[in-house]
Amino acid sequence: MSKDNPEPSITTDFELGKTDTSHVENPVESNLDEKQRRKLKWKLDWFILPLISAVYFFGSMDRSDLANALIAGLEDDLHLTPQDYSNASSMFLVSYVVFQLPGTLLIKKIRAPVQFCGAMILWGLFTVLTVLVKTSGQLIAIRFLIGAAEAFVQGGAFYLSFWYEYHELATRSAVFFSTSTLAGAFNGLLSYGISKNLDGKNGWRAWKWIFLIEGVLPIGFAFVVLFLLPASPSEVRYGFTETEKEELVQRSERAHNSSEARLQPKKILKLLMSIHFWLFTILYCVSLFTISSLSNFLPALVRGFGYSSIGAQLFTVIVYVCACLGILFFARIADKTNARGLTVAISSLGGIVGYAMLIGLENRDARFAATCLVAFCMFSKVVLVLSWAAMNFVGYTRRGAALALFNMFAQSFSIAGNQLYTDPPYYKKGNSASLGMSIAVVVLSLVLRWYLGYLNDKKKRVQFLEESSASRQHSLEEIGDTHPGIVPAPTAPFNFVILLIMTPDFFYTT
Repeated sequence: MSKDNPEPSITTDFELGKTDTSHVENPVESNLDEKQRRKLKWKLDWFILPLISAVYFFGSMDRSDLANALIAGLEDDLHLTPQDYSNASSMFLVSYVVFQLPGTLLIKKIRAPVQFCGAMILWGLFTVLTVLVKTSGQLIAIRFLIGAAEAFVQGGAFYLSFWYEYHELATRSAVFFSTSTLAGAFNGLLSYGISKNLDGKNGWRAWKWIFLIEGVLPIGFAFVVLFLLPASPSEVRYGFTETEKEELVQRSERAHNSSEARLQPKKILKLLMSIHFWLFTILYCVSLFTISSLSNFLPALVRGFGYSSIGAQLFTVIVYVCACLGILFFARIADKTNARGLTVAISSLGGIVGYAMLIGLENRDARFAATCLVAFCMFSKVVLVLSWAAMNFVGYTRRGAALALFNMFAQSFSIAGNQLYTDPPYYKKGNSASLGMSIAVVVLSLVLRWYLGYLNDKKKRVQFLEESSASRQHSLEEIGDTHPGIVPAPTAPFNFVILLIMTPDFFYTT
């Protein structure tokens, strides 16, 4: 990159002189006092966040229902081999890859409530139709259609960045993404109840009831989303005063969003030329490899420990509760310390230990404990990496395309993970690959942290020199995070113990 147009980064880590989050030299000031700002944030946390999180919750239910249906009679009725199941899981991800980019970048054009509502109706309908499949080929086809529809709600994290400032984003993203673990736990409970009470009712095996019930639920909630979810901070209709509406727009601008921003395809090519984009992409790929594999094969993994099929449904709930706690715990640490890279690295160490235990041990209880440890430590990577990345890419097209492309490449990577879990009951081949990926997460997060620090140092050296004056004539939307007006913000000391003692107010500490 030329000396006249250095490429900076918004984030690095907590070292002196290096930071994780940025601000603008002349920030948009708030017109509200501290009490009013806290009240407004409370409204967002109890109105916007639950609505968009519910969308992701239902999407996660349909993503993981195949795993529960497998051990509820689907495997027997369709005569599925382990390879057949891997192919069905992989085809779901293939459609994700195909439709992820338009599903994210069209949010403003289609409008979020319309897009999310339509997607929920479609995937709900396709899930209901799954009860009609009779062959593995038909199952693969219907999973492709479900994945295509669900790709249009994967812009939920991007949508969330319209509403929250950087120091709030990881915690709220954690609430958003933790619904995937709650959905997994709910699926386990629901599948347990269905397998115990509805298996054989009206001539249907339990797996058909699972798909029917979990298809109807998102269709019903879709209309709640359509009528209540606002398209953007500038288009809020209910529950906010005029002063609060103005503050919502200002908050969005402080997070480098613009209400006038529109899709600009040419900026996608420029994004692909950024080194830190590719570092983030690789980091997210290896992270999602472990998470996706665990989600898709969790009931089968637990059954392989020696539990019955019905018991395995119930024990998956414990694993997902551990995952939920891990997401909330590590995301809060990231927000309070601003040490994004180190939080990613440290939280992955437990995943390395857990996978090593799964590979080396055959005791049922020890393997179950190892699975809980992996879930607690590794599920948080989606939140940590995506929220970290959202702070590094400024502008509607640049940020939206980055988040979409991360998912596209990562889902492609996850397909390989699904294909490796074909050796039950211990799945040593897949667990060994996940161990290697967990180690890679640690290494890559530290490399990325160093590289972003290098870019920030480079930017600060030329920030007020004449060579940066031309760039200052452009808006943030035009040149994104390369704008010299974006400068590092300070971070808090990285101390887990002090953090837990000093911040009991989990959601509203600023």
